[in-house]
Amino acid sequence: MTESSSVILEKRGQAFWITINRPDKRNALNGDVIAGIATGYRAAHDDSDVRVIVLTGAGDKAFCAGADLQNSGAAFAMDHSKPNVDYADLLRLSQNSTKPAIARVGAVCMAGGMGLLCMTDMAVAADHVIFGLPEVKVGVFPMQVMSLLQSIAPRRLVNEWALTGEPFDAEAAQAAGLLNYVVPAAELDAKVEWLINRIVDKSPTAIRRGKYAMRAIASMSFDESIAYTESQIALLAMTEDAKEGLKAFSEKRKPSWPGR
Repeated sequence: MTESSSVILEKRGQAFWITINRPDKRNALNGDVIAGIATGYRAAHDDSDVRVIVLTGAGDKAFCAGADLQNSGAAFAMDHSKPNVDYADLLRLSQNSTKPAIARVGAVCMAGGMGLLCMTDMAVAADHVIFGLPEVKVGVFPMQVMSLLQSIAPRRLVNEWALTGEPFDAEAAQAAGLLNYVVPAAELDAKVEWLINRIVDKSPTAIRRGKYAMRAIASMSFDESIAYTESQIALLAMTEDAKEGLKAFSEKRKPSWPGR
């Protein structure tokens, strides 16, 4: 386990947990938090034994309440000589990830926290959680969050959330496609563990190449994507995992994935 003042990185079996550790600040984003999450993503990818990333927040007050507005100057400051900012780079890093990520949302998820939610592949939330994009209430806008959110939730709902800044509940978040599961708070960890276990017994090669392919075809036309994927399935069939999977199926046993 690696622990800092802002982010805890911990390997639990084949899951790599990234926990924002600022419960007294509602797990608000600052430079250390963003850097810590990025470090966690890189560490998870450097460890071949890690099969899934879990992103969550410490305490029972918030998953992440967005930027740390107690130091608003730092929250929205940037070096104008750089064309990119650290939070945007974190979202880029997440989208280029080839290992699946799960958001464990146990409490409030707002503003930049919505971006963290959207950058994962799957999400499980407690049924009492409140979500929102309140940036317009403090004179800004969820600019970077939009880059991911608009490909997940219906445009009309995104418009309402971003333009009014009004919160919404977990049921609405699930209906909009932001969440895979909504469960009572007491069942949150069990559901996350269930989802982890559904991933770690599958082919790591298929998942890795599959995530890469899904990212690649996201902006392609049908004709482009079908041409790309028909070549990808041929390549995937040549991997050791594919050969082991087919052999295990014919022998009526569980596969032992080589991960290659």
